Amino acid sequence: MKKLIALALAAVMALSMVACGGGETGGETTTTAGKVAIITGTVSQGEEDFQAAEKMKAKYPDRVITATYPDNFDKETETIISNVVALVSDPDVKVLVFQQAIGGARAAIDAAKEINPDLLVLLGVAAEEPNIIAPVADVIVGTDGIRTGTTIPQQAAKLGAKTLIHYSFPRHLANMSTAERVELMKAECAKLGIEFVMADAPDPLSDVGLAGAQQFMLEDVPKMVEKYGKDTAFFATNCGLQEPMLKKVLELGAIYPQPCCPSPYHAFPNVLGIEIPEEKAGDVAYCIEQVTAKIAELGMTGRTSTWTCPMNMAYIEGLCEYGLDWIDAGCPADQRFVPEKISECIGEAAGANVTYRAQVLDGITYENILVFLGDYVTF
Repeated sequence: MKKLIALALAAVMALSMVACGGGETGGETTTTAGKVAIITGTVSQGEEDFQAAEKMKAKYPDRVITATYPDNFDKETETIISNVVALVSDPDVKVLVFQQAIGGARAAIDAAKEINPDLLVLLGVAAEEPNIIAPVADVIVGTDGIRTGTTIPQQAAKLGAKTLIHYSFPRHLANMSTAERVELMKAECAKLGIEFVMADAPDPLSDVGLAGAQQFMLEDVPKMVEKYGKDTAFFATNCGLQEPMLKKVLELGAIYPQPCCPSPYHAFPNVLGIEIPEEKAGDVAYCIEQVTAKIAELGMTGRTSTWTCPMNMAYIEGLCEYGLDWIDAGCPADQRFVPEKISECIGEAAGANVTYRAQVLDGITYENILVFLGDYVTF
C-alpha cells in the first residue's frame, strides 16, 4: 500500500499543482474552474449512486469526473486506493465526493490527502466507524439510520404488520449505528405489539457472492411468510438483497416498509419492470406515480412504502453542488463545513423537505456527520 501511494505521489510531483481558481503554465497565469471527483460503487451494488454520479458528470462535463470501486471492495482495498488516487491526481480536482464510503475509504482518503492536503472531502453513507472516518472528512452525510429503528416499525405497523423480519450479517451488525438501530427496532416492536425476528442472510462479499445472497433471499422469504403469515414486514440492511426480497414480498402479499436506502428508485422500478424514459430521469413524482399504478395492478395497495426522497442520489448530487459552490467561492478555508448550506443542497437535489441532526453514537456527538430523515409515501 505504501508503495502504491509513493508511486502516485511521484507521478503527481511531475504535474504543476494549481491553486483553487488558477495556476501557471509556461510562465503565464491560466484560469481553471476546478473539478469535483466522484467515486461510487458499480450498478450491481448501488445503481442510484452510479446513475447520480453520471448525471452530475453529464451536467458538468468539464468539471466533474467519476470512477467506481470494485464490487468485492472488502477484499480489494488497494484497488479502492488506486482508483481514488487516480482521480485526485488531476491537479484541477479540489473536491472528492465518495459514496458510499465503504470499508477502505479511510485508507484511500489518507492517500488522496498525501497528494492534495487541501482536498475538500465529502462522504456519503460511511461504513467505517465515526472515530475512524470522521477525522479525515470535512463532511459526512447519511440517512439517520439509528432513528429509523423507530420509524421502520411504526411504518410497518401502519401497513398492517404483525411480524418484522430483519435480515443482516455480521459485517453490517458490527457497525455501531446498525447495532443501535436493531435495539431501537426491538424496543419499538415490543411497544407496538409486533414480533421482531432477527434473521441471518449471507454477506454478498462472502464466498457465495451477490448472486448466492440473492438466491438465499428468493428461497428464505417464502419460508418466513409460511411461518409467520402475510402480515409480515421485511427489512434487510444490504442494497443487493432488496430486489429479490421485494419480488417475493409482492408475489406472496407480505409487507415492505422501505428499502435499506429509502427511495422510490431503489428496487421498485426494476422489480416491477418499470422503464424510466430519459426525459423523466430524476422526475421523482413520475416514478412514484408509475410504482403506485403497478402496485395497484398487483392488488398490493397499502402494503409497500418508501421515502419520497431518493436520498442516496440526493447525497451525491447535493454534495457535488456544494463542492462546486465552494470552488467557485475561492475554496475558503472557513466555509468547508456549513451545515445549513449542505442541507439546502441535499434538499434541493431530493426535491423534498429533509431534516437533519449531527450524529450521536455512544453519547459522542460527531459534528461533521449529518444524518437525514425523509417522509414516507405508501404505494
